Amino acid sequence: MAFSRQDVSDPRADADAYPKTNSKEIARSMPAATMRVAIAGTGGLACAIAHCVHEETSHQVVMLSRESRRQQPALPAHYQVQQVDYSDQESLKYALRGTDTVISTVTGASQIELIKAAVAVNVRRFAPAEFEGPPHLRPQTEFLDRGKNNALLWLQHYQQHIQSTVFVCGILYERFQPGGLAQSVIGLGCGIPNEGDYMMNLRTMSAQLPIRNAADQPSVTICMTGVRDVGRFVTRALDWPGQWPPELRMVGERITVYALSNLIQELRGEFNFCENHNPESLASALAVASLNHDLAEQLRLHHLLATAQGRYDYEESNLNTTFGDIRPEAFRAWVTRSWHL
Repeated sequence: MAFSRQDVSDPRADADAYPKTNSKEIARSMPAATMRVAIAGTGGLACAIAHCVHEETSHQVVMLSRESRRQQPALPAHYQVQQVDYSDQESLKYALRGTDTVISTVTGASQIELIKAAVAVNVRRFAPAEFEGPPHLRPQTEFLDRGKNNALLWLQHYQQHIQSTVFVCGILYERFQPGGLAQSVIGLGCGIPNEGDYMMNLRTMSAQLPIRNAADQPSVTICMTGVRDVGRFVTRALDWPGQWPPELRMVGERITVYALSNLIQELRGEFNFCENHNPESLASALAVASLNHDLAEQLRLHHLLATAQGRYDYEESNLNTTFGDIRPEAFRAWVTRSWHL
């Protein structure tokens, strides 16, 4: 997996690229009654967020896209699309002028350029393309990073100019839907977007489960959230009172992989094939895949190993606590609906 040198550029190199801003200036903590929100990307997650912002608030939403509105006829008619060139700062700055908040679903060099442009035109807040487990639990490997840590470094570098937060939602339910994440045009660059790529295939009822932790106990736990609920929580966070905290966490369901596998078998019948793993067995399988230069298998195993190491588990969810009126859909109800069970 290759990354451009721009992906790993050092934010210190641009230390004087933009005028100094007083920290009190960027803390204009209370959002305006109506604000302009730019969502970078037009995939399924971006559309879910845009839909909720449009339906539940009076905020103006614009979606940033490499393609024009005319090239995307499948998008709902009310979505405003601004075509941008992520390699052109002037294009990005023009699109972001007057914007209060940027929600990004693009990664790599494109996101870095977006951050720079947002700072240049005094955007107040920026949420990078995370939408998984807490960043500090992400293994330091390019297979799982995809330039995300570098984006966080840039935002830390510009913390006196722009607020930021990481939206943490764990595993998206949609990994387990017919067609996988790709069916919703989500995560196409993650390496495992298709049906059955992650943990289990509900159509063939085959599974490779990271059930056991390093102590070989069947207690590996994951947090999961459906895309629709991610959209709802992100929308409510736009009106978060005061400055955004470093992380805004949400969860639809927190469950052990063992309990999850039992739930699936209760609804779909027993697995036709199932392997149970711990970190040691996954590391061994990963070593074999590396020797065989099997990139697809390495990507899949890296995600399973990270799961076994607790990558997607967290206990405190400040968005659920703050917005208690939002009742996320339980995984059982979601999978029953998605597979027409």
